[in-house]
Amino acid sequence: MSSNAARDATDIREGIREAAPAKINLYLHVAGRRSDGLHLLDSLVVFAALGDVVTVSPGAVISLTRSGPQAGALPPVEDDLVHRAAHMLADRAGAAAGAAIHVEKNLPIASGIGGGSADAAAAIRALARLWEIELPPALLASLAEDLGADVTVCLVSQPALVSGIGETLSSPGPLPPLHAVLVNPRVAVPTAEVFAAFAAGPPALPADPNPIDAWSSDPATFIGQLARHRNDLTDAALSLCPVIGDVLAGLGAQPECQLARMSGSGATCFGLFTTPAAAQAAADAIGRDKPNWWVAATGLETATG
Repeated sequence: MSSNAARDATDIREGIREAAPAKINLYLHVAGRRSDGLHLLDSLVVFAALGDVVTVSPGAVISLTRSGPQAGALPPVEDDLVHRAAHMLADRAGAAAGAAIHVEKNLPIASGIGGGSADAAAAIRALARLWEIELPPALLASLAEDLGADVTVCLVSQPALVSGIGETLSSPGPLPPLHAVLVNPRVAVPTAEVFAAFAAGPPALPADPNPIDAWSSDPATFIGQLARHRNDLTDAALSLCPVIGDVLAGLGAQPECQLARMSGSGATCFGLFTTPAAAQAAADAIGRDKPNWWVAATGLETATG
């Protein structure tokens, strides 16, 4: 048996593990709306070094178990996006096989950092290895279309410029290393409700008349470029969850925070820092002041390719 085959066999016996990292929208513009009501996006997405973990093992049928500090807030198994993703993949790929899927849930749900989408994407990657099936682009596109806009970028889990309704990805080029503090006030904010509030509000501001041609690999310059952008969903999310304003203020008040912004549709917000020590100090300070909030310091995976 070759070394690769031996490793694969061991992976299957012990369970195939896939990371499901948190997705961070460094900016998010709503660029318009399609005739079917879906919003068109323009966003720069990176992934955190922390997240959930999905493990799949052989099984007679498709089953799902969950554990971890955020598992209690998850929906019933039959409504879980991971469960739906597994059945869709089996059906569309013609995989007549089962699997025992387990999700270690560390990220808060309905929080704007792609937890459910990241879990579903990780499950798809792991099941493809377990079932030894190919994932051609057309199959991935069909899965992402039915599972949600964030699934496409979560499948690649690399920095990306996201456009369309989330299905179109392009490389932003080299980005600088950054560190972040993620803060969620432990309030779930459903994405559909935020987009409905956005649609009912005033029109979004126009795009920057001087678009950025290339993102800088220097941290300070890059953060300055980000500051020219925004998250168009912030006001809508604030109207539904005013405590987001307290989160942003708490992050922005930290001594070395370079930029504080909401991610996705909220309620998770992030602060950017240039060193891990500064990020950890800020996380510790916010955690002491707001012990009931979810707070985490993390590196951001900005490497491409």
